[in-house]
Amino acid sequence: MSSKNKEGVCKETVYNRVFNAHSKNLFNFLYYKYGSLYNPEDKVQEAFVKLWENCSKVPEAKAKSYLFTIANNLTLNAYAHQKVVLKFRQTKPQSYTNESPEFVLEEQEYNARLQAAIANLSEAQRSAFLLNRIEGKKHKEIAEMLGISKKAVEKRIYGALAKLKKEITELK
Repeated sequence: MSSKNKEGVCKETVYNRVFNAHSKNLFNFLYYKYGSLYNPEDKVQEAFVKLWENCSKVPEAKAKSYLFTIANNLTLNAYAHQKVVLKFRQTKPQSYTNESPEFVLEEQEYNARLQAAIANLSEAQRSAFLLNRIEGKKHKEIAEMLGISKKAVEKRIYGALAKLKKEITELK
């Protein structure tokens, strides 16, 4: 076994020689086999990166086979991933619910009552309540936004909750 085969392709001159000898052929192979859809240029580059990462394990004599195998596998993986993406796109969202029509109607009525109850709150209570419950802001953040104290924010929110509980009996 010659010293060339023992070292692999880690030397820059050897690696450059392998790159110059096989990069164009590898690109053509991938382009003709799979087309431009799977970016053959990228796969060639990825194959050479993997060759560099494993340069001590790959002798120069087997570099061509290694490159073609790696590039082919990378492209096949991209193809398989594309199939999964396509299958996911073709699945239709569920267009029905398991709830009974009575439940759906009750839910709509409840939402209408809740929206009306929120609309009946004072502007100060409504803004503090919505900032806290809908946008998830902390009491301190709301106080800074509205230019009031934290206690005032707490009073507005808890007052809004008390009014909502009075107006909507299901919240009790």
